Amino acid sequence: MLEVTGLVKKYGKQNAVNNISFSLAGGEVVGLLGPNGAGKSTTMKCIVGLLRKNAGEIFLGGHDHMTVEAKKLFSYIPETPHVYDLLTVREHLQFIAQAYGVKNWQEKAEALMDLYELSDKQDKLGRDLSKGMRQKVSICCALLPDPQILFFDEPMIGLDPKAIKNTKKVFRDLKEQGKTILVSTHLIDSVETIADRIMIMKDGNIIGNDTLANLKSNFGAEGDSSLEDLFLELTKDE
Repeated sequence: MLEVTGLVKKYGKQNAVNNISFSLAGGEVVGLLGPNGAGKSTTMKCIVGLLRKNAGEIFLGGHDHMTVEAKKLFSYIPETPHVYDLLTVREHLQFIAQAYGVKNWQEKAEALMDLYELSDKQDKLGRDLSKGMRQKVSICCALLPDPQILFFDEPMIGLDPKAIKNTKKVFRDLKEQGKTILVSTHLIDSVETIADRIMIMKDGNIIGNDTLANLKSNFGAEGDSSLEDLFLELTKDE
């Protein structure tokens, strides 16, 4: 569903992403972990077309990532949620529904707003929403078109505990529907229980890419080691 080959992104002479390759299959939830500056957000922004890559190829569902066909397949939830100041919560969903040609969108929009406790705030303008509320609107807008691939960049930041729990359930439901999810996060425990595979980045390189059990085995971690223990060991400064 997603194929990344030889991706390079430079800022000046510095490689933010250093010739990485990986793929994601349908129905797979992959956690993308790494310390600050590892290249996680840069990688995701290159995939969705917000940053221009310096080298490499990216295909979504067999289509070049910059084509309209590819863009119809995915939704992207950025780390900093962006909303329109003068659109209400409901109007955001209506705008996305019209942009993507979602039929009978009202019922699905109501269900999403109910899930994220936005129903009583659906007439509030974007400029009046807190960061957490903006994040909820961003997630609802991403889910409304029923995309095949979802890219979440730090989706849990700013969410309250109930919304975090609901988002984890959304991940599991999407996986059961055969959707593909790439989620970048610093909250390691938020992906440990839902990710089929873990990719760990450091200094623009992928230093681990496997199931948690295999990563533990390959790097000699103890059986009762947590993903956090493994992550800290792999990303520590030499």
